Amino acid sequence: MIETTLEQSRTSKWLEKPTVLIVDDTPENIDVLVASLSDEYTIQVALNGKKALAIASLAPRPDIILLDVMMPEMDGYDVCQQLKNNPVTATIPVIFVTAKHDIKDEEKGLSLGAVDYIIKPISPPIVRARVRTHLALYDQNRQLQKKVDDRTKALQASQLRIIHHLGRAVEFKDNETGAHVIRMSHYARMLAQAYGGNEEWVNFIFQAAPMHDVGKIGISDAILLKPGKLTPEEWETMKLHTVYGGEILAEDDDPMLQIAKTIALTHHEKWDGSGYPNGLKGEEIPLEGRIVAIADVLDALMSKRPYKEAWTLEDSLAYIEENSGTHFDPDLVPILKTLHSQIESIRQQYPDREEDLILNSF
Repeated sequence: MIETTLEQSRTSKWLEKPTVLIVDDTPENIDVLVASLSDEYTIQVALNGKKALAIASLAPRPDIILLDVMMPEMDGYDVCQQLKNNPVTATIPVIFVTAKHDIKDEEKGLSLGAVDYIIKPISPPIVRARVRTHLALYDQNRQLQKKVDDRTKALQASQLRIIHHLGRAVEFKDNETGAHVIRMSHYARMLAQAYGGNEEWVNFIFQAAPMHDVGKIGISDAILLKPGKLTPEEWETMKLHTVYGGEILAEDDDPMLQIAKTIALTHHEKWDGSGYPNGLKGEEIPLEGRIVAIADVLDALMSKRPYKEAWTLEDSLAYIEENSGTHFDPDLVPILKTLHSQIESIRQQYPDREEDLILNSF
């Protein structure tokens, strides 16, 4: 029984051979395919569908799969469907190699995601040509996908830098520092991740959090930069920055910007309903807003301001715990306390710049 990878070429001038996984319950059929392909490829063999799925899901994964249809327990169609339903193996090209020659059988195989359908008894030159062609296409697709992924990452990085610059622009109108929006966005991401959110949602929160106070653009400097205590009328005006932020971000259906809108509008709501602008209570407050509320206050407490010294992390966490169930979501506060070392790391990585501190002292 052949169950292991055959020996690869030891000649250093050749690159690593592509790997072909042959799946067939008949050893004679396997022997014919191995004899046809072993000179050019590393061969793996599975005698049943279950073994094939196990091999395909483990790294290093095969580059192409030659799959028989008629096998006991799990036929080739079921194997192909499971391969294509698994994101780990979905992109591996599958060629059916089978004695089932009816056009309906071929249509079924191709509809399940196979790239080709070869009828037994096989012609070795045809098998080699088909494998070579589909491996070339697969390699080309992988290279194109890598270029797309690299470009997407570059665009996302550029987008995030623009968002941070926007957040900093808002902070210039306030008494915060530029590093504040970076630190609090990292805290928000860490908290969202520890809460158990999926990767896309966590990244959306990370990208959106720096825009939490974008609505302050709409608040006059006379109020925003007033050194003394605000009058009740001025405070009501100040509260409107959440509404303005929601309006600024409202006219866009991009999912990240929709989360940014939610955060801008709700990050000053409080768990007990005493927050603003809408007095939302408990889980009426969107989770994104509850997360950023904690991240924003945490960094504000630990930051030096003209009107206060920086608090220690321990004191800041104690304050947030004291206000659990009133200001903050009581389910999120215990999670925050588990992130102590990560929070310290972010503080060290993104300190306030001296020029920011000087600028904000005026």
